[in-house]
Amino acid sequence: MEGKFAREKLNGDGRRTVEANEALKAVIIFAIGFVGYGVIEILFRGYTHWSMLLTGGACLLTLYYLNVQFNKVSMVWKALIGAFVITAYELAVGVIVNLLFHFNVWDYSEQPFDFLGQICPLFTFLWFLLCLLLLAVSKIFYRRNRYLTP
Repeated sequence: MEGKFAREKLNGDGRRTVEANEALKAVIIFAIGFVGYGVIEILFRGYTHWSMLLTGGACLLTLYYLNVQFNKVSMVWKALIGAFVITAYELAVGVIVNLLFHFNVWDYSEQPFDFLGQICPLFTFLWFLLCLLLLAVSKIFYRRNRYLTP
């Protein structure tokens, strides 16, 4: 059976299993987000935190699955959805690592219209731009590697 997210097959006892290549693809995408976001933070802030590496991996993997699920939606709409998804991750992680555990990884309280110092419109806009870039790169990658399924 061919699914949108993964090719599935029945195993010996009749249950569906995700093929190993789909699991490997998810691990690779997570790893790219993990490393990629860490590099972005180090370039722009000079440092990062382990929680941001995990969040970067989770964000990129979520964006990948959103891109697959909504493959007919325009790139601008997908980037807007992606920006709100990243902002939601940022709020959830911020509440845990900054407000609950007091790691003080970031603080947007000086930004206009911040919420709890964890999210703000400026960074949601920056996530939108990042999503546009990621979607454009993804589109080029899949055009050049048509044998890969998004």
